[in-house]
Amino acid sequence: MGLSVNGVDIDDHVIERELAHHQHADNPLKQSVHEVVLRTLLLQEADRLGLCMLGEDEDACIEALLASEVKVPQADDAACSRYYAANPQQFTNGELVEARHILFQVTPNAPLELLRETADAVLATLKAAPERFDELARQYSNCPSGAVGGSLGQLARGQCVPEFDAVVFRLEQGRLAERPVETRFGLHIVQVQRRVAGRLLPFEAVRERIADYLATAAWQRGVHQYLQLLVGRADVQGVTLEGAATPLVQ
Repeated sequence: MGLSVNGVDIDDHVIERELAHHQHADNPLKQSVHEVVLRTLLLQEADRLGLCMLGEDEDACIEALLASEVKVPQADDAACSRYYAANPQQFTNGELVEARHILFQVTPNAPLELLRETADAVLATLKAAPERFDELARQYSNCPSGAVGGSLGQLARGQCVPEFDAVVFRLEQGRLAERPVETRFGLHIVQVQRRVAGRLLPFEAVRERIADYLATAAWQRGVHQYLQLLVGRADVQGVTLEGAATPLVQ
């Protein structure tokens, strides 16, 4: 495919071997090419700096390079405390909501715009007459829960898809979401019927977890920046790199 990194040609067989590791990517070939190019750049730089010992495997060479060249500060108490204060939901145990919904499922025979119009109309009816939720769930919902008035029972954080989770844990008890919630399943009219408050874990109990998370995030940003530096000064032919698309910088 005419691919080279700093004058070194990359054989198509190398790409083919890498392809097996990225079958679930949105674009497996593109992902594989990027991964091979970035890995080649890292190995070339490790060799240039004398960090690759004779007989050492490639992963060890890359680890030695990143350990040498990517330096990130450790998260101090102030940074951990700020993260704790800004994200209390991540450190709350036992929080539950009792919710119900009406699902308008996207199908080939029910395009999104038509569903949106129907969902908006049903939501407007419910805002005027909330006592009709049970009736309208049985009539319209494409979820099995429609048979029980749309009830989903008690839900804990992380039990539903993220976009649904974000809405139900933000809604006040008894409130309908102002607009239908869009997820991969379709459009949902959502109401929280009851909330059970959780217990916020003390900072001391989660400080180490926060520090590990912040350190990992800082390391990933550092690796990303280092790869961008290598790419910026490299002669790569045959592909335009998009560094953020590779597992090496996620």
